[in-house]
Amino acid sequence: MSSWIVYSIGFLAQILFSGRLIIQWILSEKSKRIITPSAFWKLSLFASFLLFLYGYLRDDFAIMLGQALTYYIYIRNLQLQGEWQKSPKWLRVFLFVFPILIVIYAYNNGEYDIDKLFRNDAIPLWLLLLGIVSQILFTLRFVYQWIVSEKTKTSQLPVGFWRMSVLGASLILTYGIFRQDPVLLVGHGAGLIIYVRNIFIWKKQMRYEMPNKDYKTTENE
Repeated sequence: MSSWIVYSIGFLAQILFSGRLIIQWILSEKSKRIITPSAFWKLSLFASFLLFLYGYLRDDFAIMLGQALTYYIYIRNLQLQGEWQKSPKWLRVFLFVFPILIVIYAYNNGEYDIDKLFRNDAIPLWLLLLGIVSQILFTLRFVYQWIVSEKTKTSQLPVGFWRMSVLGASLILTYGIFRQDPVLLVGHGAGLIIYVRNIFIWKKQMRYEMPNKDYKTTENE
């Protein structure tokens, strides 16, 4: 497959990732609190689908690993919001098994093997390890988000999610610079700004809620 098609898939994925953040950011700015719209998770799932495919086409294990780990968390959040059940059954089945099918297909057809993924001449071992560590840290933010959401039975984006996003995105940007990957540079560079902004929105939200909480407590007494 020609490189421009591969990069187009990657850039489209990053555009969707950026789009989800922009929508979430605008809604949060309007309400003066961190909002988690269903569009955030729908765009996340579609973008993850494309970026997983992009990582596969580039033989980039770090990218594939990161998307495989978050892919099903996006689905779970859609389930918590009641949006997943609204999709056609055939689409749900396809999206659910897609990452598994593409790995099985590629492995059985000899398109790559484990040795190839870890011994890519274009990616030195130290750089591959940096990419893997970066993706794991970046993915842990969604593991954290998922745990918090499961406890409350509501889909939400706690402040810890945004703090971990800043750390993970910074490391992936470093990986992208060494990898000379424009998709990673554009996507995570833009996202980093919104991650930081959400932390500031949360701080303002806390300053607003605390006085009201103290007032209600005093009123009840």
